[in-house]
Amino acid sequence: MKLKMWQVDAFAAKPLGGNPAAIVPLERWLDVDLMQAIAAENNVAETAFFVKTGAGTYDLRWFAPDREVDLCGHATLASAWVIFNKLGDALKEVRFQTRSGELVVTRGDAGNVMSLPSAPSEPFTPPAGFAAALGNSLGAPAPTELHISAKGGAGARALIAVWATPDQIKALTLGADLQEVLMQIQCGSLLATAAGGGTPYDMVSRFFAPYYGVPEDPVTGSAHCALTPFWAKRLGKATLKARQASKRSGDLLCTDAGERVVIVGDCALYLTGEIEV
Repeated sequence: MKLKMWQVDAFAAKPLGGNPAAIVPLERWLDVDLMQAIAAENNVAETAFFVKTGAGTYDLRWFAPDREVDLCGHATLASAWVIFNKLGDALKEVRFQTRSGELVVTRGDAGNVMSLPSAPSEPFTPPAGFAAALGNSLGAPAPTELHISAKGGAGARALIAVWATPDQIKALTLGADLQEVLMQIQCGSLLATAAGGGTPYDMVSRFFAPYYGVPEDPVTGSAHCALTPFWAKRLGKATLKARQASKRSGDLLCTDAGERVVIVGDCALYLTGEIEV
């Protein structure tokens, strides 16, 4: 069986930046084990599969290398880019039915506009020694604050850890024991963040998800479902300029719209191919 595949760098104006996603359109769903095996072979943060169900409507699923996930922003944005630009559909909007409900992506002049469910968070009091252990696992001092988001990252519990400065976020170094530390509090991922100071960013972050086979994700739309309402409330503004400071890095324009987070981002094509399975 041959399948078309595009690898698209989301949240990037040109290839080799942002976050790569492999996009595989299907006529009908494959066996789950086969989709998972394809995602493992691709070995990018997410491989997205979608099946057309009507005019501008699709069922969409995302697979990290180790497991299926409940929400992935960058692969949703990349899937819409493929539909808009490679599948011949003269659409202004696409609607995806997913594990996280309906997700809508609209064509925009400065990048496509994506609407995702908001992920509120709440303060978290850790067990004794946890904050220091978390800092040690990242070669950093203990974070100043900890919060839990039920959906931030990939649909499971995510830990939001706040540090004092953007430079501290940029200097974090992933240790081999981060997953073990996070699983002490049953979290699958970590959103490390600091206020950006508004020059030019309102917030800076990095995203680590070793539980999902993604040690560090370059630019994460779903993480900003939690970070956007978190920082919007603190900074007193609805629309925020965000920088994810991974090695590849990327910029996002995020708006807190109540129960939704609206994210604007560009995409760049890296690879067009065909896989045989």
